[in-house]
Amino acid sequence: MRISIGSDHAGFDLKAHLVAWLQAAGHAVTDHGTNGTESVDYPEFCAAVGRAVVAGRADIGIVMGGSGQGEQLAANKVSGVRAALCNDLYLARMAREHNDANVLSMGGRVVGTGLAEEIVTVFLSTPFAGGRHQRRVDQITAIERAGDGVGAPPAVD
Repeated sequence: MRISIGSDHAGFDLKAHLVAWLQAAGHAVTDHGTNGTESVDYPEFCAAVGRAVVAGRADIGIVMGGSGQGEQLAANKVSGVRAALCNDLYLARMAREHNDANVLSMGGRVVGTGLAEEIVTVFLSTPFAGGRHQRRVDQITAIERAGDGVGAPPAVD
């Protein structure tokens, strides 16, 4: 599998571990940075991961930071990205199975390397269920294509 990966300084150690682990497992990994633990801003690294996935240069993306929350938000700004914050196994399975997530986000200050390996394994191996979930993914895509929603009709509860 082709995997695009990136992190900020807080996720760097976990990213370095996962790059080596993924490559040892036979995956092709493109590392978009950062390259150390010196403080950096994460949006550019996460956007690069998302762009690689959407452009078809990667099958799956992985972004990491301290909590993974900001990284998920930044990756999701790239049209076509469905990034999910998955700091446990259940969320990793649901993100793929129900939401067809294409970018995994994790917190380097939240999960250890062993759990991160398990989360990545679940994320990479869980297929999208389709069915009723496809309809929902299509609705999310339609919202994304509509842009900022200015001029859109009000939501009905």
